[in-house]
Amino acid sequence: MRSNRATVRAGVSLAATLPMVAGALVLGIPAAHAADHPGRNALAGTKPVWATATADKGSASDSARVDARVYLAGQDPEGLAAYARAVADPSSPQYGKYLTPRQAQQRFGATKAQVAAVKSWLTAAGLKITSVTPHYVAVSGDVAAAEKAFGTQLHNFAKGSKVYRAPAQAVSVPESVKDAVLTVTGLDNAPHKASHKDQLPPPDAVFKNAGPFSAYYGSDIATTLPKAYGQKIPYAVKGYTGKQLRAAYGAGTYTGKGVRIAITDAYASPTIAFDAATYAKKNGDAAWKTGRLHQVLPDTYTRTEECGAAGWYGEETLDVEAVHAVAPDADITYVGAASCYDDDLLDSLSKIVDNHLADIVSNSWGDIEANQTPDLAAAYDQVFQFGAVEGIGFYFSSGDNGDEVANTGTKQVDTPANSAWVTAVGGTSLAVGKGDTYLWETGWGTEKADLAADGKSWEGFPGAYTSGAGGGTSRTVPEPYYQKGVVPDRLAKANNASGNRVVPDIAAIADPNTGFLVGQTQTFPDGSQQYSEYRIGGTSLAAPVIAGIQALAQEARGGEAIGFANPAIYARYGSKVYHDVVDKPTGRNLAVARVDYVNGFDDTDGLSVSVRSLGKDSSLKAVKGYDDVTGVGSPAKGYVQSYRRH
Repeated sequence: MRSNRATVRAGVSLAATLPMVAGALVLGIPAAHAADHPGRNALAGTKPVWATATADKGSASDSARVDARVYLAGQDPEGLAAYARAVADPSSPQYGKYLTPRQAQQRFGATKAQVAAVKSWLTAAGLKITSVTPHYVAVSGDVAAAEKAFGTQLHNFAKGSKVYRAPAQAVSVPESVKDAVLTVTGLDNAPHKASHKDQLPPPDAVFKNAGPFSAYYGSDIATTLPKAYGQKIPYAVKGYTGKQLRAAYGAGTYTGKGVRIAITDAYASPTIAFDAATYAKKNGDAAWKTGRLHQVLPDTYTRTEECGAAGWYGEETLDVEAVHAVAPDADITYVGAASCYDDDLLDSLSKIVDNHLADIVSNSWGDIEANQTPDLAAAYDQVFQFGAVEGIGFYFSSGDNGDEVANTGTKQVDTPANSAWVTAVGGTSLAVGKGDTYLWETGWGTEKADLAADGKSWEGFPGAYTSGAGGGTSRTVPEPYYQKGVVPDRLAKANNASGNRVVPDIAAIADPNTGFLVGQTQTFPDGSQQYSEYRIGGTSLAAPVIAGIQALAQEARGGEAIGFANPAIYARYGSKVYHDVVDKPTGRNLAVARVDYVNGFDDTDGLSVSVRSLGKDSSLKAVKGYDDVTGVGSPAKGYVQSYRRH
């Protein structure tokens, strides 16, 4: 199950380069014991960890329907991983020698013979082929046929308060197709979704911010409110705009001209064109040029109620408006998934890779690592590797719940941001001063205390943790080569002595208390639908901001694709092209005052006044050097220009 990332409005979330063995090579699935499946090749990672003997409720009905995907390993999975690394490594002679989608498929994709063999095996077992893509063969049938095909019994298992079907043993495939099959998904029917023949619902209920506001950081001091940390504090900004963000992150004269950016989310806002154009006009962004905003959408949508389809409209709106604000001349393609489930999100990512719709892909969604399964991790990583060899870079928000302890009870990172093949984007609190001057950043982490009834103090100051940038050390993904020598051992080896992937890689503005102004058509209490603006944050903001900055950098290097950016990002570590973000940049604790409508719309039900402390991200700390809140830091003046060809 995946959860909708990081659209944060009222201060709370709404919303691996790994060589293996045949059958599950390179892409993240550990080998299974062949002795468990005589004459067949077992695929470890295909039995969910929650499908335990104590949770077993017995065999599933033989006649129950099963829909599954058999992901194809391709003809050279080890070569795909090796080429993906080489083409992204600035020190490699193959750096930047990208392949076209057709060349990538011809060199690394599944052969006709592999596909034919897989189809023959599946149909012989009694399953029906429902679709074939360059990435997988989809099948449907009953439980009995699935058990025959995949060499495992399907049982019902308790998972929390519910019961789901899942394999009782790891899936296995015949020796004849072991080199053709990467993994199998869909045999368990527990939800695998990201949190946010159906019709899309209308826009969500309205949300508005109350004032007073600061126009820029510190412009309006809350003189009538109690002090925090020994001083009067400013009101939160109304919401930064593109002009302020471009100045803060050193955009210079670059605009992203000639660069293609894709954005993925679930569903599609029915008012995005109007909202984006209206927002740009009202807030000083360059007007949208004809043909600069495209949408690639599925024929039908599913699971709209379960996924909260209308809640995804704000995500798309934020992503589109933030990218355009930072890179106003970039070409933007929105690729909407049919639902918030992994299969549909994977299909959206695959569309981008198979058709090379963009060089830069912003993704503001994900879930906790504990909910990721090795089979799905392998499928995602294969898409990311194909993207890398084509010169496509994927940027994922790192999450909005800090170390996830307050949210899940367990310290962990988010996924797919944990993949070694994507750029994980962390979050900051950003202070932009008068004249669009960059003042400082902290790691994003918020503690909240409400104003006491007598108005003379803050109750329980500094208050409880509410949200913060996701980060930390993966438990499943080994340390990638580009992090070695940069990420401190105390982080890399936090979970084992061999070292693991640490998140994030880079960071940008995310704190909703120092957030971005967004404009969206919303449903008002009287039922009308009107355009309105509000301040927003989350690493859902940081990801498109970094995507926009990468577009500026690609323009600076003459339009040549940056591709998978992590090797280049870490190669610049320690230089002046990054702001080295720390939690007390001024030497003391920082906070802002917020005034909010209790009902989220107007003052009918009163106002809520609170103090929000900055730089308090659960157990995570933004410190000098690399850290697990902001990675190498945020882009500074000179970052974009550092990509210029000399």
